[in-house]
Amino acid sequence: MPDVNPKTNMTHAEMKQFVRDHFENFVNRQNLAIADINFAPGFVDHGDDVPPGLPPGPAGTKLYLAGAFKRFPDIHVTIEDMIAEDDRVVVRNRWTGTDASTGERVTFAGIVIWRIAARQLHERWAYLQKPHSIPPA
Repeated sequence: MPDVNPKTNMTHAEMKQFVRDHFENFVNRQNLAIADINFAPGFVDHGDDVPPGLPPGPAGTKLYLAGAFKRFPDIHVTIEDMIAEDDRVVVRNRWTGTDASTGERVTFAGIVIWRIAARQLHERWAYLQKPHSIPPA
């Protein structure tokens, strides 16, 4: 039987599935309410993509994603690689969407490191490319 990490109360496979489900619900299904379940009250976002002045915890993540949904109403994230080690999950992903102000289809890639404790997301470090155009088909 796989080892349960005492920091996360999850196996590495469960941690990866938790993060996969988080991206699917929070981003792809645009379910902002899931933030109140998935993010710890004191969640801290260290991502270089996060605008200054957002509150910590679920409130800040909901504000940030609501802004992204407004700019890219059809935003979608695809997980390309995922690694779990200790209390962290590292994700390499690709994002696509249509810029609402220009109608331009864009894509960008990113790397995200999540720290999990007690079955919640406690910290995030993210490095995202700037969006660039997808040539028309």
